[in-house]
Amino acid sequence: MTGTSAATRRRMAITVPLLLLALLASMFLALIVGAAEHSPRDVMRALGDGVRYVVAGVPYEADGLHTVVLSLRLPRVLLAALVGVCLALSGAIMQALFQNPMADPYLLGVSSGAALGAIIAMAVGAAGAAAVVSVPLLAFIGALAVVFLVYVLARRGGRVQTGTLLLTGIAVGSLVSALTSFMMLLMQRDLRGVLFWLLGGLSGRGWPQVWIILPQATVGLVAAMVLARPLNMLLLGDEAAASLGLNTQAGKRLLLALASLLAAGAVAVSGIIAFVGLVVPHVTRMLVGPDHRRLLPLAAVMGALLMVLSDIAARMLLAPTELPIGIITSALGCPFFLYLLHRQGKRGL
Repeated sequence: MTGTSAATRRRMAITVPLLLLALLASMFLALIVGAAEHSPRDVMRALGDGVRYVVAGVPYEADGLHTVVLSLRLPRVLLAALVGVCLALSGAIMQALFQNPMADPYLLGVSSGAALGAIIAMAVGAAGAAAVVSVPLLAFIGALAVVFLVYVLARRGGRVQTGTLLLTGIAVGSLVSALTSFMMLLMQRDLRGVLFWLLGGLSGRGWPQVWIILPQATVGLVAAMVLARPLNMLLLGDEAAASLGLNTQAGKRLLLALASLLAAGAVAVSGIIAFVGLVVPHVTRMLVGPDHRRLLPLAAVMGALLMVLSDIAARMLLAPTELPIGIITSALGCPFFLYLLHRQGKRGL
């Protein structure tokens, strides 16, 4: 696992530049298309004005072009990319932790806990500027609280078995989802906003949400790269990892916390977006193999690309009506999940 074959190096040399170019092209396309389309030259001019304002403080005319590109579309594109990074990294970590290609961030109740926290914030009447902070904050707290509860319930004799943890997460997540549905029935207000959030989307998000998730995505990527070696060791099994000097229980706790933090942060700003954490790590593993020193950074790029493209599709498929991104990713992810189930079944797993 420590070596890199010549074929893998050649594949990386081709794949990485192509994916980076595809990501940049998709982000630029997302700035162009929409209800009010602008030419590539206009978008470049607006971006240049924005850069000069940030670097040198040179003011620009706050016309329709600059408002659409710099205040509406640019933060949304960046947010989509950052959410994709967080979900892809979380999925890659969890698949290594559970040694199961069908694991994703939602199996431990992350999405259910975040949804419950967001519903609580909406139920107490958070609105306007308060909602920008309270909804993501309570969603984040709810996700971490559920993961902590799952870990405590799955702990036996000071140790946590992967299978027990997985089943406990499914059970607790189902219970929390039931509580969320019950609270929605009790809420005496329009539920359209709640349902849109539960389905996942970036409508109405802006720079505040970017600043919320940017530090988390950055720290998460760095931490994941630092922990790439322990992840590789866990792929060999607990006994083999322990023989190589890894404290497996402490390592699992740290990796579980990191994966949960990444997924909870994404859910807090974008709602529930399924299957990104399932599909992206698996496809990346098919391209570059299981070594997490290569897999993690490439999965981050692919996660960002998938989310940006999904956001473009969500805005354009039924324009001017906007679809929740969760519908797009589910339409892509469900067939892939069924394919994995079929392949695992053929192997007798």
